[in-house]
Amino acid sequence: MTWRAAFLQQARSCEDLGSPFTARLLAGIAERGLPEGAIAARIAGWQGDIGPSGASVPLRLAGALHGLVLEGRAPDLAAVYPPAAPAGAVLAGAVDAALTAHEDRVMARLDSAPQTNEVARSAAVIPAAHWLARRFRLPLVLSELGASAGLNLNFDRYALQAGGATLGPGDPVLTLAPDWRGQAPVAGPLQIAARAGVDLAPIDPARDRLRLLSFVWADQAARLSRIAAALDEAARHPPAVERGDAAGWLAGRLAAPMPGRLHLIYHTVAWQYFPAAAQQQALAALQAAGGAARPDAPLARFSMEADGQGPGAALRLTLWPGDGTGRDLRMGRADFHGRWIDWQPEEAA
Repeated sequence: MTWRAAFLQQARSCEDLGSPFTARLLAGIAERGLPEGAIAARIAGWQGDIGPSGASVPLRLAGALHGLVLEGRAPDLAAVYPPAAPAGAVLAGAVDAALTAHEDRVMARLDSAPQTNEVARSAAVIPAAHWLARRFRLPLVLSELGASAGLNLNFDRYALQAGGATLGPGDPVLTLAPDWRGQAPVAGPLQIAARAGVDLAPIDPARDRLRLLSFVWADQAARLSRIAAALDEAARHPPAVERGDAAGWLAGRLAAPMPGRLHLIYHTVAWQYFPAAAQQQALAALQAAGGAARPDAPLARFSMEADGQGPGAALRLTLWPGDGTGRDLRMGRADFHGRWIDWQPEEAA
């Protein structure tokens, strides 16, 4: 795939996911090209998959530009960003000028893969956790793979309004209200005993706040507000997110006995970025730990990941209740950014 094709592909995805501004931004860059210099040369010569399924270079560049705006480094660029957001030559001129004036900073930002830590994905994790709490009546230990800043490790501090029901605390940090389809979620006696996550490049919710926000598309004010509120909570109550390989960390995490607890491993739009060897290692560790699970220490894995089918991502739950076998359950589907949830949980035998 050429770099221009990758930018156009990402532009179409942004349009489909409700960001017409980012779609115009990336499509415009693809159509006119980049200003001559180090940025253009680096993107044109990028090795490997440059597109959304690989290095996501279009979103790296979009994040770098948004970062210049949020950091107050490029006032002329900020003047054409939402809510103003003119199209055509005005936007193109401001983008090209910013790329030229801030070449070194943009080059450094191209080293960073996008990390949005989309909080609305908790709208899928919350009903799954309550489903498990109702079934097993045990406190949960949380282990999140690809946790980024750990914002979705704090899901029990968020409320979910869905299908006429409200799940979560009475004084939530924020309230998620996706377009809800399918069955109404049912609250369970949710209690979190411990929580931890892993990421190759963890984000500090205070120090790295603007970098995380920069990867959120600039015309999605509700998303920006939601993630800002979650970052505030994470700064007050930082989740433990270790730097490391997910598979190795998970193997160590699964080796620790957890009597009287249900261990929930989960990941949302992260698995696809793990190398194949890491995926196999993690699956082997899960199977071994699942086979050794006990009724007083069951194991569960919940995922919200692309499966090539659509629409959105598949919601799946694997249970090892302690009888030596695993049960794979389809739980529905969800928009990649959590805008809608189609909750269709299967009941385990």
